[in-house]
Amino acid sequence: MAHPMLVVGMGGSLRTPSTSLTALRVAIEGAAAAGADTEVISLSGLDLPFYTAERAAPPAARFLADTVHAADALLWSSPTYHGSVSGAFKNAVDWLALLADRDPPYLSNKPVGMLTTAGGVQGLQAINAMEFIVRALRGWSVPLVMAVAQSSRAFDRDGHLSDDAVADQLRGLGAEVTRAAVQFRAEGTCDYAE
Repeated sequence: MAHPMLVVGMGGSLRTPSTSLTALRVAIEGAAAAGADTEVISLSGLDLPFYTAERAAPPAARFLADTVHAADALLWSSPTYHGSVSGAFKNAVDWLALLADRDPPYLSNKPVGMLTTAGGVQGLQAINAMEFIVRALRGWSVPLVMAVAQSSRAFDRDGHLSDDAVADQLRGLGAEVTRAAVQFRAEGTCDYAE
């Protein structure tokens, strides 16, 4: 019997409350509703040191790498800071170098859905950075992305999502990542990866 489909969400920020973590959790709800088992890795909870190849991998980095490797698909979330992903997100991704010697290596044949939150009207620059990272790590970017611009309008002061339309779109992203993972498992690819 095949193991259940696992979608892992990775992201958030070091800020409390983290709107990008809230958005990630809503997207994960969509993956769960589509039939996936889910897990969320909050970057603030990992407390990763800065990545360098000379540093021995701490337990948090090994946990991150093991969890990502076990996933059938991923959802990535970062706030948009100064036109790109946060330093915490990029540092976590750098620790995925631990997947170089795995079989298959890195993110091979894993669909990745991407979302960002931004205080201003931007957000797609961070998505673009994530897409380059996904390609470099041999994964597949899901064409549906979600950039929540002017996040103060979508989230209340406590970081709760208050915009139903944004919530529906985030859940749709989670469902799309699950659909792609199911297709990769059954066919070794999916329609947008061909």
